[in-house]
This record gives sequence, structure tokens and C-alpha cells, in this order.
Amino acid sequence: MSYRKKSVSAALILVALFVLFMGARAKQDQPVKHTALQADMPPYAERGPHPVGTRDQVIDGETGLEITAWYPALRGENLKETISNPYKIKMGDPFGTVAIASYMGQGMRAAPFDRSKGPYPLVILSPGFSIGASAYAWLAEHLSSYGFVVIAPEHHEFLDPGNELWQATIRRPQDILTVLAFVDEQVRSGGAFAGLINPDLVAVIGHSYGGYTSLAAGGAQLETDGFKANCETAYESDTPIVWLCDQLLPHIGDMASLAGLDSIPEGLWPAWADPRVDAIVPMAGDAFFFGQAGLAEIRVPVMAIGGTQDNDSPFMWGTHPSYEYASSSTKVMIVLDGAEHMIFTGPCEKVSWVLKFFSAEFCSDSGWDRSYAHDLINHFTTAFLLAELKQDKGAAAALVPDTVEFPGVTYEAQGY
Repeated sequence: MSYRKKSVSAALILVALFVLFMGARAKQDQPVKHTALQADMPPYAERGPHPVGTRDQVIDGETGLEITAWYPALRGENLKETISNPYKIKMGDPFGTVAIASYMGQGMRAAPFDRSKGPYPLVILSPGFSIGASAYAWLAEHLSSYGFVVIAPEHHEFLDPGNELWQATIRRPQDILTVLAFVDEQVRSGGAFAGLINPDLVAVIGHSYGGYTSLAAGGAQLETDGFKANCETAYESDTPIVWLCDQLLPHIGDMASLAGLDSIPEGLWPAWADPRVDAIVPMAGDAFFFGQAGLAEIRVPVMAIGGTQDNDSPFMWGTHPSYEYASSSTKVMIVLDGAEHMIFTGPCEKVSWVLKFFSAEFCSDSGWDRSYAHDLINHFTTAFLLAELKQDKGAAAALVPDTVEFPGVTYEAQGY
């Protein structure tokens, strides 16, 4: 997303968002907008059979990690299957967290767990940098309706001139391990998740820097030499990805120190992954600083999704290498022709009146109908996770390349 600009105004929130979301962002020629006919709708875009509940918790620790969980639920009396999901940006001082928009979902707040068909596989959803978890409730609800428990951490980070990006690079994979450790505690007899979650069936999905987080959780390792080489190429070609070099290269020593390393590794950094992670789904994921060798450490099934008009995590620097260099025998790449970076965030059904002038930058897409894109993302992600975590043969059949044909989508797969 366009939070990757070099400064944020502290004068007015409108100016701040203008810099963050409009800024000096280069626009390419706008493609033909992709929409859908009813006949184009993929089967797993239909909502699943489970009612969905949602609740918030805090994982105790030195700083505390807030999480939101979506899960198969029981319909209780006086529970409405409608919920307002805010689309939040963590601005930091002096603005705090700002709700730029909201949209309606079909979750039930604090509904009882439905353990009757559990325990269910766990999906950890990592949001984009500084974006609140509820911006992805549309996807979390959908997955839960198919019998997954989805947990999204609120990573400790803000859009701040102090450059929190390098810190997030180290801390985010640790947050995933923190969530897994918490789940391990709570699935024991008497725990909150006992009979609800199967901690041995795990996927990690995420958008943007959440995509980076999912790659790290799947085994990808930072690679110092590969990152520096990519930066040299990026500076020579003046590609938009140079923002990442500007943000991280000056702090690579700080990153090593924060990771507990005595020095900057010359090659691969240590892995920050749990062996129980069975599959990953990076969406417009930042893969730039892993390098080819770092991405080759991924051996779990991977589904990489991205748009070709993404200026924040350019397709050929993020989605494509995540698919091309992963060593996984089962992997999928979904290309949304002409889609931009923010297509993966929530619908903006209601936009704050203060921000209406700027809403198109983060609430719409020049090349895609947003609801159609979300239907496709729901379909592919659901089918992939059903196939990999539940061994659903019907879902796996929906991923066979010869059967995939949707407007605006280029599809590649191995292992199906």
C-alpha cells in the first residue's frame, strides 16, 4: 500500500492520508475494468454451511498481542448475523487508529463455538502493514463458513516517520509463533479452544507485509546478499520497489540485532517458521528481500495471488518469485490482470465524510470490480485450504489448470 512514502505530515489528517495514499504514486494506463456475469461466479465464492462467530482477545505477554478470531458458531437467541466491520489504519501519534470506512459482514459477535464438527484447521491471517484485522473480515468470515478457525493478530506497528517497517520485518514472524503458542495452550483440556482448533493443521495467509509474514511462516528466509542484489537492480531500473531498499537497507544491522543475532548474516538468516504450517497464501506479498535462495526454502504448498498493476508490491518482485522460486511440489499462482495493491482489503460501503475525496485510492481499483475480485479470492483461497488442510478432492479438482477460466485471471499451478 502507499504507506511506503518517506514522510507523513503531522499537521492535518487529510494531508497525512493524501501523502500516504495519493502522494507521488505513479499511475499506469488504466486497463479495462474486470467485472463478472452470473455465469462467471466460481463455486467456492458461495458462502459455506457454517454460521460464523467472532470475538476479540488479548494474548498476555510483555506488550500483549490483540487477536480477532472468526470460527464456526452456533446460532443463539438474540444473535444477529450482521456485524459492522471497520476498515482501520493505525496512524500513530497524534491521530491514533483511524477508521477510514466500514462494511457489513455476516458474523455474530461473541457467538457460542460450534464444536460439533471440530476440531477445525487453523488459519492465521496477517494483515497488511498498519491495517486493522477487520479490514479482512470479508475473507475471514468466508473461510470460517467452510469450517476453519481464522485468527488475525493486530501487529504492533504504526504509520510513523520513525520507520517501523524494519522492526515489523523481524517482529511479525514472531507474532505468528506467539499465536501458535497461545493456541497450543488453549486447545488443552479446559482451554478456550479445546475441541475447536486442531493445532496440527495450520495455514498462514496474508496481504502485503502480511504476505511477507506468510512466506516467512512457510519457511522463506531473509537473504542478505540476495536483498542487496535486488536493490542494485531496482535502483538501476528505477522500479517502485526501491521504497523497500530505502526503508530497510539502512537498518539491516538493527534488524539483525532485534532478531538476536550477533552480526548480519552474509547469506540466509535463521528461519522463523513452525513445522506445523501446512500451507501459505501470500496476497500481493512482499518477497523482495528473501532472494531466490531464501524463497527456495519454502517447501509447503503455496498459493501466490497478485495484480499486475500493483505499484507497492510489484507483481514481478512479489507474487511471481513467490511462485517461481518456492521448492514446493504443490503451488499455484493467480494473476489478476490489471489489479492494484489494495484490491485485497475490505469493501468501503461507508466512507468517513472527511475522507470521501481520497477514498478511491484505497477503496476502489482502476481495473477491477472489487466484489468480483473478492469472489475470486474467496473461491481460490477456500478451495486451496480445503484441498490442503482437509484433503477435499472436490476442492482440489477446482484447482486443476484445465478447469480454471475466469475473466481477467491468468492461472498457473503445479501438483493439481
